[in-house]
Amino acid sequence: MEDEVDRLVAAWRRERPDIDVEPLEVLSRVSRLARHLDRARRLVFAEHQLEPWEFDVLTALRRAGSPYQLSPGQLLTQTLVTSGTMTNRIDRLAKKGLVERLPDPTDRRGVLVRLTVTGQRHADGALSGLLAQERALLGGLTGAQRRELAALLRHLTAPFDNTPA
Repeated sequence: MEDEVDRLVAAWRRERPDIDVEPLEVLSRVSRLARHLDRARRLVFAEHQLEPWEFDVLTALRRAGSPYQLSPGQLLTQTLVTSGTMTNRIDRLAKKGLVERLPDPTDRRGVLVRLTVTGQRHADGALSGLLAQERALLGGLTGAQRRELAALLRHLTAPFDNTPA
């Protein structure tokens, strides 16, 4: 079965036979798949009245386990945004009743951000919807193929994820 990347690669091989375009065969597909995944994610999140960034913050708190709270610094680490951006995001989520700020009992100057019951409901619903969409995107692969693809992608992404910022 031919895809758009096959056509793109064939055109480059015809026009530039002097260069090796093999990386396009993998990374153009990864890029196209990321765009399809982004569209699917946005649709699911919209169904749950969430923006993608809201899902990221809420699910970071949800993954923390009960009592579903983290410091703003921990949220920064998990969501890869700046301090100012995180402050703005926490403000907006608190205004929607999805998180609350609490004093940090171990640091008089610090705060903790805690997921509210409403926030947990939104996060859990959006996660279920997202996983259904992602299963559909991977539906053409067998379980063994999914595991093999995950291992290969891990091999590519691990160096980026384990390099100090």
